Parts: sequence; structure tokens; C-alpha cells
Amino acid sequence: MKTVIVGMSGGVDSSVSALLLKNQGYRVIGLFMKNWEETDERGQCKASAEFEDVVRVCDQLEIPYYSVNFIEEYQTLVFAQFLADIQAGLTPNPDVLCNKEIKFKVFLQKAKELGADYLATGHYCRTDGQGRLLKGLDPEKDQSYFLHAVTDQALAMTLFPVGNMHKKEVREIARKNQLATSEKKDSTGICFIGKRDFKPFLASYIGCKSGHFETLAGQVVGQHDGSAFYTIGQRKGMGLGGEGEAWYVVGKDLKRNVVLVERGADHPALFSSSLIADGLTWVKEEPSFPLRCKAKIRYRQTDQDCTAVIENGRAHVTFDVPQRAATPGQSIVFYQRDLCLGGGVIRETRQ
Repeated sequence: MKTVIVGMSGGVDSSVSALLLKNQGYRVIGLFMKNWEETDERGQCKASAEFEDVVRVCDQLEIPYYSVNFIEEYQTLVFAQFLADIQAGLTPNPDVLCNKEIKFKVFLQKAKELGADYLATGHYCRTDGQGRLLKGLDPEKDQSYFLHAVTDQALAMTLFPVGNMHKKEVREIARKNQLATSEKKDSTGICFIGKRDFKPFLASYIGCKSGHFETLAGQVVGQHDGSAFYTIGQRKGMGLGGEGEAWYVVGKDLKRNVVLVERGADHPALFSSSLIADGLTWVKEEPSFPLRCKAKIRYRQTDQDCTAVIENGRAHVTFDVPQRAATPGQSIVFYQRDLCLGGGVIRETRQ
């Protein structure tokens, strides 16, 4: 009998994943990963609350469970890089780094140490058994974007039980089996921020200096609280008003500590015809270039037609249609139909 370690988060997707694998005849063990230490407004540890849900589900399924602490590894490999990127004026995506460095490296190694034949998670994606990454069947939940930097060796020993399902089916299975997490809402946003206000959280870790909001023509239109709090395409939270269309962030001038803004959701400064990305990783093997493919520059975006070439180890990507709010620090992920090829980090955009 093959042993599967299921990464249990306390959510419905990982709960159903464990159920499905047990029903398929695997020896299933639940493993909860603690990456962040924090209490909520009532003084309750959030990770402890999630672990309680894991315990309830594992007891229902009659499977053993463990908890592992990766707080130090997460601080070193993910959060420190997140802060460095923020201070460099970028808008990082820590979920991509967490999957690459923690869930499918440190966590996977722990699963191996426990004698697992496979690791399983509740991600909405698929593999072909050879280490290639495919989109999840549910287009509204596909999470391949966040897993594009995971190695083929890790994917080859990973199972994604809900990857061939729609979210509605997963909920129905949880309800039918009366799992403790069947009605639990999906978690959203960055795990270590949650529902809190981003500004005070970030300000507690980095120094922020106020400065000007300026138009591209150099007109000062307001004061910002710190350039790190703003990202390309942002509309809310700036305190800018007046007659006319809404203001949007269109860029940053870090040397002058200026956040550049213009009016209108379709202002030309928000659109980029091309971009440059580095930190490239390929799931299986590097494709041939020039590469004609599709790409996403954000999660849940519709695939966009593009052409990519490699120059000095960086991808120069030209889109058939200009892209709105391409943001340095975010990931660009390349696809050929349902196959996720890999991706990189956006560094520069060009109109």
C-alpha cells in the first residue's frame, strides 16, 4: 500500500483531497504546516485554529496527523525576500516563492523523511505523471500560475486530487461526507496579512517615508504615505479626489520617492506592449526560442498571446495586445494550451 502525506491546511480542498485518496486505497497521513506565528484580535493563534480544523477532519477520516513548524524557514526563504522586494519598489508574489521553497521543497523533504511515496495538496492543478504541470480543470480555480516555479522532480511525486474537479464538486463531496470544513470559506490574500490593513502591517517591518503623488507632467496632486504601499493599476486608498475620472497609479520614481498617477482606468500609461522578465524557471525543460505562446501576468487573467525571446538570460516578451497594469515584481507565466511551461519575475515594462 502506497503512503501519501497530504498537506492539510484546515480548508475544504485539502480535506477532500485526503478523503479521496483514502477512498482510492492509499495509506493517508495528514500533515499541517505552520509557517507564521500570529494571534487574532481575540488573542487566539490563527495557526492553532487552522490546526484544530485539521484535527477534526483527520479524526473524521480516521487517519493520523502531525504538525510541523517551518516558521524559521518561511521567514528566511520567503518573508525576507518579500520585504526586500517591497523596499526595491516591487510588488512581489510570496505565494510563488512559498510553493517553490517551502511547500514543494522543505515540506516535501519532510514527507520523504516520514516515508511517503507521494505528497498531495489541495491545489487546483494537474500533472501528467512525468513532472509536467497542467492547468486545473476548473478555470476559475486553476492555480498553476502559483506553481510554475516548482521543479519537475517535485511534481513527479505530487498528487493533486481535486485538480480534475470543479470547486462546486469539491464542496458537494465535503457536504455529503459531513466534513468539518464543508462550509468553511476559502482563504484569500497573502497568508501573513490576511484581512488586516496592509499599511500598518508593512509599516511595522520597513521604514516608510511620505512623498508626492505626481502626474506624468510633474503636477503634484497629493501626498502619499510611502511608495511601498502602492502598486501599478491601484485606484483605491490614495485619498485623491476632485472632478473627473478616478486616479490610478501608473508608476513610481523611487529616487524622488514619487508615486506617479493619472486619471482614467484606460489611461495609455497603464498599458504595456512588452516587458522584460528574469529569474526564469522551466517546469520540465526550457522551450525553444523565439517562443510563440500564451502568458498570464496575474492570477486568473485570461491567457494572452505573446512572443518571447531570450537575451542575456532574460525573457523579452511582446504581446499581441497591450496589457493593462503589468507590474514589476509579479510573475509572468507561460502556457501552451493547458501545459504550464514556467515563468519569471517581471522587471521592466515598455509601452
